[in-house]
Amino acid sequence: MNRVVLVGRLTRDPELRYTGSNIPVATFSIAVNRNFSNQQGEREADFINIVVWRKQAENVKNYLSQGSQVAIDGRIQTRSYDDKDGQKRYVTEVVADNVEFLGSKNSSNNSNSNTSSDSEPTPYDFGDSEPKGTDVDSNPFADFGDSIEISDDELPF
Repeated sequence: MNRVVLVGRLTRDPELRYTGSNIPVATFSIAVNRNFSNQQGEREADFINIVVWRKQAENVKNYLSQGSQVAIDGRIQTRSYDDKDGQKRYVTEVVADNVEFLGSKNSSNNSNSNTSSDSEPTPYDFGDSEPKGTDVDSNPFADFGDSIEISDDELPF
């Protein structure tokens, strides 16, 4: 099983490129704090390279910047290449399946930070005028026709 979940802050702005077949790919790195302090009592961090593909790559480029806090769900990938001197180089990175936008560098830690007056988008603001599928009062099965009655009497066992 190859699964990784990370929470950290971007160390630089994401870079967006396109493959030869016009598929978006974004790269960035995050700093993830370690759970312990070193001998000097300082918290250290690991700096981890992240790769994200397609529409999520474009969203990352458009809505994240250095200092933004994210949660990453993905897998570890190791690849190799030959550098200009002919030396084989290895790169280990996380290929993100899901990137959750947790907050910007300037956002406060309280839950009412969405009331700020600056124009920075919220983590779920992708330009849609109405959020889709978030109306808890509506019946998600309303358009599926008549109801079906199921009773234990009809079960074969």
